[in-house]
Amino acid sequence: MRVVDADGSQLGIMPLNKALDIANERDLDLVKVAPMAKPPVCKIMDYGKYRFEQQKKEKEARKNQKIVNLKEIRLSAAIEEHDITYKAKNADRFLKDGDKVKASIRFRGREITHTENGYEVMKRFAEMLTQPFVIERKPKMEGRFMIMILAPSESK
Repeated sequence: MRVVDADGSQLGIMPLNKALDIANERDLDLVKVAPMAKPPVCKIMDYGKYRFEQQKKEKEARKNQKIVNLKEIRLSAAIEEHDITYKAKNADRFLKDGDKVKASIRFRGREITHTENGYEVMKRFAEMLTQPFVIERKPKMEGRFMIMILAPSESK
C-alpha cells in the first residue's frame, strides 16, 4: 500500500505491517484514505483529530445552508376579490422571507367541470404578488386539487 506521512509527504509503497510499525512509533493511526486506488492509499495521522476536523467542516456547511419552507395558501374557484388580495399579501410575506408558496384550489362537487375558473384564479393570484418570484410549477390538476408552486426569485 502507498503510505503518506502526516505532513503530506510520500513515504512510498510498503507492506501493511511496516506501515503499522511506523504509525505506532509515532503514536499515530494508519488511516485508509483511498481504498479503491491501486495500490490503496493510507495516511499516518491522529484519527481523533481528523474526525474532529471533519465534524467541524460538516457543522460549518450545515450552518451556511438556507432552510426553505413550503407555505400553503388555499384558494377557491369562486374566491372574492378582497379574499384573494389578503391571501396574496400573505404570499408576498412568505416569498420575502425566502419561503416557497404552494397555492392550491380544491374543487368541490360540480366545480370540477369548470377547471378553467381555477386557472383564471391562479393567474389573477400570481399577478397580484409584488415580490419577485418564479413559477416553479405551473397550475396543474391533481385529483380534485389544482396546485401551483412559487419560489422566491434569487435576484435580490
